[in-house]
Amino acid sequence: MLGVLPYLQGLHLEAEDALPRDGPARSGSGLLRIIVPALPRISNRTDFDPLRLHPQVDVRFIGPDRPIPEADLIILPGSKSVRADLAWLRAQGWDRAIYRHLRYGGKVIGLCGGYQMLGKEMSNPLGIESAAGVSVGLGLLDIATMLESDKQLRNVRGRLAFADAPVTGYEIHAGATTGPALGRAVVALDDGRTDGAIFADGRVLGTYLHGLFETPLACTALLNWAGLDAPQAIDYAALRNQAIDRLADTIDTHLNVKAIRGLLGIAS
Repeated sequence: MLGVLPYLQGLHLEAEDALPRDGPARSGSGLLRIIVPALPRISNRTDFDPLRLHPQVDVRFIGPDRPIPEADLIILPGSKSVRADLAWLRAQGWDRAIYRHLRYGGKVIGLCGGYQMLGKEMSNPLGIESAAGVSVGLGLLDIATMLESDKQLRNVRGRLAFADAPVTGYEIHAGATTGPALGRAVVALDDGRTDGAIFADGRVLGTYLHGLFETPLACTALLNWAGLDAPQAIDYAALRNQAIDRLADTIDTHLNVKAIRGLLGIAS
């Protein structure tokens, strides 16, 4: 017997490819309601962790064959196969729900693959991710995306163009996006490039940046843009480190770590 670990209530650990099971919806006045389609091939689910931990936000992942509730903000997540997930989105009625959501004054964000879906067209001439072909996008941003063999991989930092708030994140995508909407960028990057696009009326934006909500000032600015009055600033990196320390302390307390190290041949 090397020990027994207790259940840690409320422990938050990142799990990139696992969707959280929805708990009871948060209630109370002033909460920002966010819904996210649980795409079959969703990627980078950790993009939403800072929002799930925010005390003023209620985030819901909406799976297949479930009614699409009213919300203040719809976020289209990243995808491992964008054209296939766009087809699923339409089959589930999300396209009609998004258009209705915007007519009633809601906001929409597209992240990476979700950003590509917001455009007019996605072409895949080389058969990357799925069979070669062209898909018509949602038409909410005047952009078009072509999938290319070289994947873009980089850590980036810059400032939100519409709020002048610092932001850090990373890019990991195969698409090259062009179009007039890029003239209204979401992020001015420190390397001289710009990223993303925001519609002229300011209610739809898309970006390739993952980790968009992890920088406190950027998260606060985006929540304010989405309609949350006086959003609190939370330090997601500190919360994440606290959770890891809590798990490490629990292991050290409840397991015979010295014996485990001996079994592994590791000197104490």
